Amino acid sequence: MTICNAGKLATVGWGTALGVIRSAVKEGKKIRVIACETRPLNQGSRLTTWELMQDGIDVTLITDGAAGIVMQKGMVDKVIVGADRIVRDAVFNKIGTYTLSVLAKEHSIPFYVAAPLTTFDWNRKSEDVLIEERDKDELIYCHVKCRKSLIAPKDVKVFNPAFDSTPLTNVTAIITERGIVWPPYEENVPKFLRDT
Repeated sequence: MTICNAGKLATVGWGTALGVIRSAVKEGKKIRVIACETRPLNQGSRLTTWELMQDGIDVTLITDGAAGIVMQKGMVDKVIVGADRIVRDAVFNKIGTYTLSVLAKEHSIPFYVAAPLTTFDWNRKSEDVLIEERDKDELIYCHVKCRKSLIAPKDVKVFNPAFDSTPLTNVTAIITERGIVWPPYEENVPKFLRDT
């Protein structure tokens, strides 16, 4: 299972989370991907599914809210996501990533983060990061740019964070272009960054 787009459209070239999936397929592994839609801008629906289909990789699109039942039914054996920033205690990624990590933990499913070394901001902690809140129109209109299809009351209060913070305690391993970092992260990440 994956959320948002961490493929070549987002990261140029091979991709991060989708790069790991592509590499597994290239090695001959049979992969089936469950892609979350990634509301409200639907990067999973629009980009991830398109990329995987272009590569001939079996992909099924689900609503973000269906992630729990999909895991409960045993349809997922690992979750792999990208990252916008990795700090000493958390991974910041598209909104919904934290929820997937909690669901994965509940169902004993490994939760991996794939990110380049440049994503590590190891001198900071989660409280140092300000999460962007996006325009309310993304949630109250179906087609934001042309203001069509109002799908919620126009004057409703909206909380629309673009990203969330996933505690490193929920992360099984971090996959980078130079290798895999395993817990304990407090000890292993500085050593890994120094060695690479």
